[in-house]
Amino acid sequence: MPSDIFCLRDGHRTFFKWHRGRRTITDPVFTGQRIIEGMRLGASVEVDLVRHASNGFAVLHDETLDRETTGHGPVAEASADVIRQLRLRDNDGQPTAHPVMILEDLTALLAKGGLHPDALLQLDFKQTLADLTPDNLAGFTQAVAPVQEHMILSSGDAEAVDALARALPRLHVGYDPCHDGKLEELMESKDFADFVESALEDSPRAEMIYLNYALVLFADDNGFDIVKAFHDGGRRIDAYTIQSAGEESADTVERLLDLKVDQITTDDPVGLGRLITKIDADEAEI
Repeated sequence: MPSDIFCLRDGHRTFFKWHRGRRTITDPVFTGQRIIEGMRLGASVEVDLVRHASNGFAVLHDETLDRETTGHGPVAEASADVIRQLRLRDNDGQPTAHPVMILEDLTALLAKGGLHPDALLQLDFKQTLADLTPDNLAGFTQAVAPVQEHMILSSGDAEAVDALARALPRLHVGYDPCHDGKLEELMESKDFADFVESALEDSPRAEMIYLNYALVLFADDNGFDIVKAFHDGGRRIDAYTIQSAGEESADTVERLLDLKVDQITTDDPVGLGRLITKIDADEAEI
């Protein structure tokens, strides 16, 4: 039976990360229902965080409310009370019954218990250290502390992650080194070894490194196994994002599995599980 949690290939386990809390391609993003479902099943689940006006964080990707919610305007200008009154929109832009959560709502949901020991919720901070205030840091620590073992904090800004995680010793940490023009520079220079070394130095506490899957494949095309290089540095690799898990993604997924990535970010974990099952079945017939 296809799994939407992970697959095993040549003894290596690769998790399917539920991007923005989605289990299927038709799910709306960031619903508490799907997030807690995944955490109780042992899935790797991801949500995004952006600052709101009450010195905390909203569980949203965009810095404006309009696309993902029934609200309007900058998230940074909306209070926690206002955000909690909003509803998420579905993939067609229609309002749903699902409320928009702030970080405290999310951690309270996890604190109810019943979480699978393998479950891990990624908090992907979409802004930078410059956007954070002392009150933001204190509020983050207070909200996350009770469930920190089940969370991994990530960002493209290693300094922001360091500041947010400093008072949370059991919080897992990740880092995405593909931002701020670094990916484009690497595609030009092809100095993959230096890229790996710099990423390890930028975020020494990071357990997981998040890489655009196009970079993983580009490095492989140029004779450099960037997954192995990070593995040799003691880090795990998440390759992002497989948006559609149809036949058009089969070759990409097959290559990522052959390179032994530890996690694949996808908007369709159910579809990805089915696709890999089909790939394996087709190979068995050869």
